[in-house]
Amino acid sequence: MSKRTPKGSEQPRSASNALDLTPKFVTAIREGYTSADLRADALAGLTVAIVALPLSMAIAIASGVPPERGLYAAIVGGFIVSLLGGSRYQIGGPAGAFIVLLATIVERHGYDGLVLATAMAGVIMIAVGVLRLGTYVRFVPFPVVVGFSAGIATIIFASQLKELLGLRLAAEPAELLPKLAAIATHLHTINPMALAISLLSIGLILGLRQYRPNWPGMLVAVAIAAIVTSLLGLDVTTIGSRFGGLPQSLPSPSFPAFSLARLVALLPDAVSLALLGSIESLLSALVADSMSGRRHRSNIELVAQGAANIGSVIFGGITVTGTIARTATNVRAGARTPVAGMLHCFYLLAFMLVAAPLATYIPLAALGGVLTIVAWNMADADKFRGLLGASPGDAATVVVTFLLTIFVDLTMAIVGGVALGSLVVLQRLAQTIDIEGGARPSGAILTTPILLEHATSPGDQPVETVVRLTGALFFGTSDRIGRTLDEIGPQPRRIVLDMREVTIVDSSAAAILLEFAERRAKLGTVVVIAGAPRAVRRRLMLAGLGKPAVRYVRSLPNSPTIRS
Repeated sequence: MSKRTPKGSEQPRSASNALDLTPKFVTAIREGYTSADLRADALAGLTVAIVALPLSMAIAIASGVPPERGLYAAIVGGFIVSLLGGSRYQIGGPAGAFIVLLATIVERHGYDGLVLATAMAGVIMIAVGVLRLGTYVRFVPFPVVVGFSAGIATIIFASQLKELLGLRLAAEPAELLPKLAAIATHLHTINPMALAISLLSIGLILGLRQYRPNWPGMLVAVAIAAIVTSLLGLDVTTIGSRFGGLPQSLPSPSFPAFSLARLVALLPDAVSLALLGSIESLLSALVADSMSGRRHRSNIELVAQGAANIGSVIFGGITVTGTIARTATNVRAGARTPVAGMLHCFYLLAFMLVAAPLATYIPLAALGGVLTIVAWNMADADKFRGLLGASPGDAATVVVTFLLTIFVDLTMAIVGGVALGSLVVLQRLAQTIDIEGGARPSGAILTTPILLEHATSPGDQPVETVVRLTGALFFGTSDRIGRTLDEIGPQPRRIVLDMREVTIVDSSAAAILLEFAERRAKLGTVVVIAGAPRAVRRRLMLAGLGKPAVRYVRSLPNSPTIRS
């Protein structure tokens, strides 16, 4: 077993940094890997592979590329994620969240453009991980995640209408509104047999989820749909009729030619892929943490995701990330180490080597049914409705993010949602400052966040004024703080800033306090900061609040007597 750091002690910074970039596979092997662990991982890996098989092909087709590219991504990218990643349970592979972005890139730049954009995104993710910026990627407000996921789910469902209805639609636009318009003009070409296969697949998945939750519903539905289509000779589009079947081996590694101008043109897409992949993978790792009680390592996870994306496209795959549904399946199936994820890749490779010809019989309508269920799960209608009724700020954030996702683009949705969510948080922080001023007798009970208390001498001249501050002092509250300090009446001999309950101080608030302290020092008043937490005190001192303008004490003085 690995040695644990004693409670209350801290690891040296160098040791902590090294651990932060150590893959969980290495940690698991160091702790000792037994035959019982291998049996558990082998069973979990097989379970995940059964789930990943139809999903990988369906996501690839929806992204505008042949189905085998989804399998290549799941095999190569998934293996690298498990080998180098920072989570014991993370399963990497193609994800539904990428469908919209990948389809747009393929439509504009072709598959070679997707390869270059994905490789650039991989480099960005590796850089973010090595620079240890992974923790900050998770600072995305919950309403943004919900609105973003619901928007992607809407677009995924719209992208599958053609297959679900069996429409004869040659060119399908990538944008939502033009896509819906094109579908509406071709509704007269609905194929009743394709629609029946779609409904059969969706019904089987939902029925098995209800009555046989341990069965691989998606794989069973796809298999039954393929059998029915083949035995009855139904006139529906299949993988074989559109793509000609699957290859039975991995392709040789290759990389397209590129130029500086082409890389510059693809940079916005690469940034979008990197941002979306980072958020999706770390959210998936957090889900695994909540289910298993373990803690993942964000930075090495991003390094692994970057390397996996580069490896995936070199072997003919598409963009990969941590997949929440497959990762959760891995945990529930009893996985113990990243070996489970690595074995799931070998199972998928074995399918390609042995059973690839069978995939030619799979109807695309059945895969459309699979992605319809994926879209419904992603939408999470209960959470969306809950945020709409939570508060005006949360409702606005989730709705704006949703609309930006479906009508603008994914990057603007994330940036706009985070910006609006941040404004909502800042507004709430500003509202925590409640000001009440006035003279109070010694020993008065103070209940408001900011209060003024004056201790007077027998001659009714102020000896000491206490200003009590609570909560976050930042640019949103600095003006109110400055006005409160300016309202202090007759010049006291000492002003005590009681900061025992201050949580944060930014440069704006610190500047207000510094200007106040220096002005009062010129008038002969001693300014004392009492009880400030260590981080707050350090921030104030870095901002220039030191001697001779300010003195620091650990606790609030009990007496108005001046102490030197």
